This record gives sequence, C-alpha cells and structure tokens, in this order.
Amino acid sequence: MSAAKPSTTADAADTAEKGGKGETLGKTRRRLSVVSDNKLVEGLSGLATDDDANAEDIQGGGSVVSAYAGVSKKGYAPYNPRKKNQDALIMEEHKETGSLLLCVFDGHGEAGDGVAQFFKNQVPSTLFAHPSFATDIQKALTETLAFLERNLLRDSSIDTEFSGTTAVLSVVRGKKLTVANIGDSRITIGTELTGGNVQAAAVSDDHKPDRPDEKARILQRGGRVFAVEYDDGIDGPPRVWLGHMDVPGLAMSRSLGDTVAHSAGVSSEPEFFEREMTSKDKYLVIASDGLWEFMTDQEVMDIMITQQEPRRSVDLLIMEANGRWMKEEQVIDDTTVIVAHLNIPE
Repeated sequence: MSAAKPSTTADAADTAEKGGKGETLGKTRRRLSVVSDNKLVEGLSGLATDDDANAEDIQGGGSVVSAYAGVSKKGYAPYNPRKKNQDALIMEEHKETGSLLLCVFDGHGEAGDGVAQFFKNQVPSTLFAHPSFATDIQKALTETLAFLERNLLRDSSIDTEFSGTTAVLSVVRGKKLTVANIGDSRITIGTELTGGNVQAAAVSDDHKPDRPDEKARILQRGGRVFAVEYDDGIDGPPRVWLGHMDVPGLAMSRSLGDTVAHSAGVSSEPEFFEREMTSKDKYLVIASDGLWEFMTDQEVMDIMITQQEPRRSVDLLIMEANGRWMKEEQVIDDTTVIVAHLNIPE
C-alpha cells in the first residue's frame, strides 16, 4: 500500500473526483487509512466484537414490510490481520406503535467498533421509551441520539477522541418512512416502473466533507477540507482536518463521537428525510458505505429485482461489493446491508 501525504493546499478537495457516485466510480482512491504522525488508521480496533452479525429472513415487520434481512460482514485489510468488524446493525419491531426500526452504524478510528456497538445496544430501548416516539418520530430520534452521545462521551471505557460512527436510522410506520442520517451510510428506495423495472432513488444524502453546505460549516468553524495525495498520483476522498494540524482526516462531515473532529466543524446533528410511500415502492436498502463506495443506487436495485428472498439479496450485494473493493483497492471495507421488501396497499 502506497504511503499517503496530505495535499499541500486545501484547494485539492475542490478538484478531487468523488468516489461512489455514478460515472466517477473508481476514479478516486477510497483508502481505509491515513498515514500521519498520529498513527491513526481507520479500520483498526482494540475492542472485540462479533466477527459477523447475521439475521435470517424475517417475515412481517409492520403493515407494509413483508420481509426483511440484514448482515454485517467484516472487511479485509492485509496490513491488519486482527481487524475487527466496526459496523453494526439494528432490526427491531415496536408492536405498540406498529413501527419497524432499521439502522446501520459504520464505526471508524481505533475504538470505532466500541462506538458502533454502544449505539446498537442503546438505541432501541431508549428510542422506544421516549415519550414522543408514538407522536413525533423526529423529536424522539433527535433527543435519543443526543442523549446517548452525551452518555458515550462520559464513558471512559471508549476513547472517542479520534473514534466515532456514522448512523442511518429509519422508522417505517404504516406508509410513512422517517430517516435520520449522520454521515455517509445511506438508505435507498426502489420504485416499480411500467414494465417491471425498478428505479432507485437515495432517500438520505451523504454527509461528505466537500458537500457545499457541509464544507461551509467546517470552514466557518476553522477546520479545513482537502484530499490526500498518494504516491501513485491518485487522490483519496476529501477529509476534515483541524486548522493547524493534519488530524483527524475524517472522511465524513457528520458523525457520532469524534470529539477532535467536532472541534473542526464536524456535526452530530441528524439530517431528516420523510417519505409517504406508495404501492409502487417495493424495496428499501440500508447500508454502510462498504456497499455504496463502488456501487450505484441503481446497480443495487438491479440486483434486488433478481431475488425473491431478502437474505439472498443481502448476500449477493455484499458479494458484489466485496469483489469491487478487491479489484479497486485490494482491501475490503466492513459492509453492512439491510434489505426490506415492501407490500404497500393502493
């Protein structure tokens, strides 16, 4: 793996190609590590978690979800044979409100797996117990995440100085889909077209450091945004840095945890998306960027329509994503995928 060095100017991020989107796939190197004096390496972890978290097809899940399944698969990094899975997922039903909670967390930094597992373990019970969950999902999600992050930062057993997690949380209740997004995990919906094809559309919007509104906030807070130049001449993705030091090099502009990055303008505030689903909406895919980095939303849905069982779709998506990672990078990011089949009445 080539050594990396920060670009000499913050303007490098302005001209860098974006990875993981449409025709620019593969043109930007999505390195899993940034080599710098602080010796932080994304994907490394000293905390133990389960190697894989699997869930078989589950029938039901609310009035409009006919079946769902999810898998969290550990990645591969030849320079780190003891690598742990830093992703986590939640699939929980709340029968009292007829809700289905589907969430994906993508941890990063040395204690990223501990951060992701913290939210995996705490979110369902805390959210379902929130007094506004039955009447105001957005308020319940906002206050739950803020409350849990405060608790996380008080937990001396998890070092969040340079570690954190993304989070995409979705609640399906009746025909209404509510999504809270923090970071660059994503939820996509597949809508049936005339002729039986399915059109993909991202529900959430990735929080990348070069997204104009995100970059403006970071610069206003005194942070910097630029890519990393590698010896082979291919830039990495834009990252967030302190104004006076080349740390932490965070590849997303919002996260939970990451106390140093937050001082440079990274935010833990969720961005909300709501959708009133119709009978034409057939699939939901919620996944970490291990899936989305080298696959478009439409490519994902093109695989979805070939399968009848959610678990089989999950396996095929992870297999395809892993193959593309190895072809492009010779490493594989942790990849977590949840698939839900929709059956919405007219």
